[in-house]
Amino acid sequence: MPDEQLIRLENAPEIPGLSFRPFRGQGDYGCIADVLTISQRADHYERSVSAEYIAKVFATSLTNCDPATDMLMAEVGDKLVGYIRGWWEAESPSLYLYKHLAVLLPAWRRQGIGHVLLNWMEGRLKNIAAAHPPEASKFFQVSVSQFQENTAILLERAGYQPARYFFEMVRPSLEDIPDLPLPDGLEVRPVTPDQYRAIWDSANGSGQEEWGSSEPTEAAYQEWLKDDLFQPSLWQIAWDTRTGNPVGHVLTYIHHEENRQFDRKRGYTEGVGVSREWRRRGLARALICRSLQAQKVAGMTESALVADSESTSGVTRLYESCGFQIIKRDTVYRKPLYPGSKPGQV
Repeated sequence: MPDEQLIRLENAPEIPGLSFRPFRGQGDYGCIADVLTISQRADHYERSVSAEYIAKVFATSLTNCDPATDMLMAEVGDKLVGYIRGWWEAESPSLYLYKHLAVLLPAWRRQGIGHVLLNWMEGRLKNIAAAHPPEASKFFQVSVSQFQENTAILLERAGYQPARYFFEMVRPSLEDIPDLPLPDGLEVRPVTPDQYRAIWDSANGSGQEEWGSSEPTEAAYQEWLKDDLFQPSLWQIAWDTRTGNPVGHVLTYIHHEENRQFDRKRGYTEGVGVSREWRRRGLARALICRSLQAQKVAGMTESALVADSESTSGVTRLYESCGFQIIKRDTVYRKPLYPGSKPGQV
């Protein structure tokens, strides 16, 4: 690559052939997919991605992120060995989060490349943050798997602290699913397209109390309708027969491509929520069991979900009572852009 296209960085490790450059468009999709697949398998993520998948994500799913300016690529010779991508979210008018994701091939870890990528990204995100309300709290945020021990060490040395923990949970069998009744006054019926908006509003309303939730937007709603995992035929929605409103939901889905890659039959019991006035009546558990039954009918043999370990509604205990088991813990790290704030402070 011509020298004028390279990015000169201070304190870069003296590795022969190491260079840093910007993202260069669709020609990078294939190597990004390769690096991401190899790296995440080493970190015990059950994921395999293609250039086509990366192209779709970059074309449709990047929010507040311009890869041309918000990515940095690391190469040794002409081979991509890692990259970092950043973006931002306004979780509320008083809290802005500046998130980043770094990916590095296992063979090139613990040689100083990750440190250089992190420093560059923090500088880039600080430049973006300068245009945001000065009175808002601002934090860098990164999610790290329990198997990414070196990444956790790097972040902690750089001043990041754990802010929240999330559990990946699996129900290893879809046998022995209880048949639990709905509370009186509720019914579950097949979902029709004219109900999508009401379900979206209900799901976002019940989820606003949870950590990390943000205000829903019309753009997010339209993306939701087009998502490959938007599978209303599997959803379990409880309707109040008196008001006609949705009051509980499990937005079940099956990731067919993931199942093909890993030769399994797994469904996902996700999007679980109940309106405040219907809580503590057994509704969530009844809907989860209906979701598990729907996954079984669809040919699945196991189910998975992600749980907030500190959820105000005690979801970990709820899911364990439905047969789910914790298999992995992820940590969300935060660091204030400017000294004086505590992780998680709003």
